[in-house]
Amino acid sequence: MFGSMRAAPASVEDLADRDDGISLRTPPTRAVVLVTVAATVVTIVLGVLTGTAVLLLGLLVFLPAFAAALCTPRQTALVSAWVSLIVVVPVALSGERIADRVVLALFAVGFGVLAVYASRLRVSREGALVRLRSTAAAMQRQILRPLPLLTDEVLVDGVYEPVQQDKLVGGDIYDVAATPWGTRVLIGDVQGKGLAAVGMAIDVVGAFREAAHREPTVTALVDSLEAAVVRHNDYAEQRGEPQRFVTAVVLGVDSGTETQLVTCGHVPPYLLHDGIVTAVGAGTEHAPLGLADLVEEARTVSWFAFPAGATLLLCTDGLTEARSPGGAFYPLESRLAGRADITAGRLTDSLVDDVHAFTAGAQQDDLAVLAIRRSPRQVPG
Repeated sequence: MFGSMRAAPASVEDLADRDDGISLRTPPTRAVVLVTVAATVVTIVLGVLTGTAVLLLGLLVFLPAFAAALCTPRQTALVSAWVSLIVVVPVALSGERIADRVVLALFAVGFGVLAVYASRLRVSREGALVRLRSTAAAMQRQILRPLPLLTDEVLVDGVYEPVQQDKLVGGDIYDVAATPWGTRVLIGDVQGKGLAAVGMAIDVVGAFREAAHREPTVTALVDSLEAAVVRHNDYAEQRGEPQRFVTAVVLGVDSGTETQLVTCGHVPPYLLHDGIVTAVGAGTEHAPLGLADLVEEARTVSWFAFPAGATLLLCTDGLTEARSPGGAFYPLESRLAGRADITAGRLTDSLVDDVHAFTAGAQQDDLAVLAIRRSPRQVPG
């Protein structure tokens, strides 16, 4: 019963020709025909002018190879059939030795068949990669919500760039939850890289989304994230994989003038207001998630003023530890000083463009930057 509900798998030609989410970029058939005819005309004209038409026609044998690298199997078959016709007929009627004519004709037909096979193989492999990337993009949308995000208390905008662009998802994480207790915001960085780090990222984001709506306090929310990291590490240990920790910042923003902050070994937030840049939560850092058992001090909430119209910048160390070609670290605080009064979206885009210029385009780590703009209507005047 269920089998009848499945869609039939797409053929190689359909995959290359159709224009949907997993289509491949191939030239239009009209352009293929025009190029093929033009190459044929040029070859014939040169052959007539030089008196070696039959010999130059042999060069057309390689035209299907170019088609195989760029075109669909149908287009490649069209080019191969055309070349076989153009080469075989004149060669068969020429006065060349019979052995030479047979060899050239066999080359034309054989190269055409191989070109069609190569095109099918190429399209099949590219189709698999396109489908894999489409799946990764869908997974990214589930793990990391598209920005900007708007709640009753704040507008959150930002930029997320994994160091391996083809993977779309890295070890940096963020999320925003509108809860009965206000807006909860998470930004974090999983230790290490690779699929294991992505697995930890999925668990932490999932725990945040569940606990943010269940726990009335920010400290209880952070405790839930700690438990999720510990559970993940227990499973990793059973599989013989290394344990990991997660640095994080968790915010609780309500309609009041002050905001709750718990920093777990992460880059401190920066508050931008009235042209002034201030690091908040300095000296209140706690152990990263997964390492709470190593310290006696319990995690507590610190409070800071988050006035109307202010912007709070959160980032991962992909920004603060970015290096110039000379080895200097990116001076985030001084670069923020000249951007204290621009909008949230422009702030993050401007910072990312600036760090790319600073590093000469050499991205060394995953990068996540969030700008949180306080909604003026939520703060009592």
